[in-house]
Amino acid sequence: MSIRHPIISVTGSSGAGTTSVRQIFEQVFRREGVNAICIDGDAYHRYDRAQMKQAIAQADKDGDHHFSHFGPESNLFGELQELFRRYGDDGTGRTRHYVHDAAEAEHYGCPPGTFTPWEDLPGPSDLLFYEGLHGAVVADGCDIAGHADLKIGVVPVINLEWIQKIHRDRTSRGYSTEDVMTTILRRMPDYVRYICPQFTQTDINFQRVPTVDTSNPFIARWIPTPDESIVVIRFRNPRGIDFPYLLSMIAGSFMSRANSIVIPGGKLDLAMQLILTPLILQLVDRKRRAG
Repeated sequence: MSIRHPIISVTGSSGAGTTSVRQIFEQVFRREGVNAICIDGDAYHRYDRAQMKQAIAQADKDGDHHFSHFGPESNLFGELQELFRRYGDDGTGRTRHYVHDAAEAEHYGCPPGTFTPWEDLPGPSDLLFYEGLHGAVVADGCDIAGHADLKIGVVPVINLEWIQKIHRDRTSRGYSTEDVMTTILRRMPDYVRYICPQFTQTDINFQRVPTVDTSNPFIARWIPTPDESIVVIRFRNPRGIDFPYLLSMIAGSFMSRANSIVIPGGKLDLAMQLILTPLILQLVDRKRRAG
């Protein structure tokens, strides 16, 4: 953790909705004039798309049917921790980009499914922002969580998470439902060991809960809308959080525990803006005072 070079980490599993949360952070950064370096967690996978297919095939051949993107064998935990450590020390570090699609391929000049070369972070910045699978991992000799100043968890209940992943992978990636089910089963041991434990490390968790039947996520025809959901917001340390103000500003909200507030799903954007903006500005103000 660093006063001069703060780090914000948003973590959640594939299909959890971290990309949407990233867009909210970017809105705050633009509105408040915060110069943030944004890091995509996919950049710290060990293998590109073709290599990962080969690695999975080899693991299956060797009898390992749970080799996945969630575990340490397929990720660069050490390199991610080193980025956080270096940035916290002096605002420097190295990263790269994973090229997801044709639009990004045109932008970066690399084929989809590959990585760009490693490069130094751009010049002076107010903070580092990470969004991905492993922003609060404490495992295998790495303590990535210990280097982040503000850690946010995005955690839909498991059936909703699966529904979101199934719909995304079928519509944007052309996978069948059976393909996605196989991926979910393959990832489950690493999900339990490396994804879930992160949410005890996070400072704030946003957990979306559907209010419609999601009993069988594999036959769901659509993703529950925000109006068909509630969001449970849990603060690890509620000291300093102005709950009466939040309750007055977010219609339909209520306290479920001393450290938790429940809001209508359609109010998530507003709630994040109200909760996160002062925390971001506090980090930036501390940095500028120290500098």
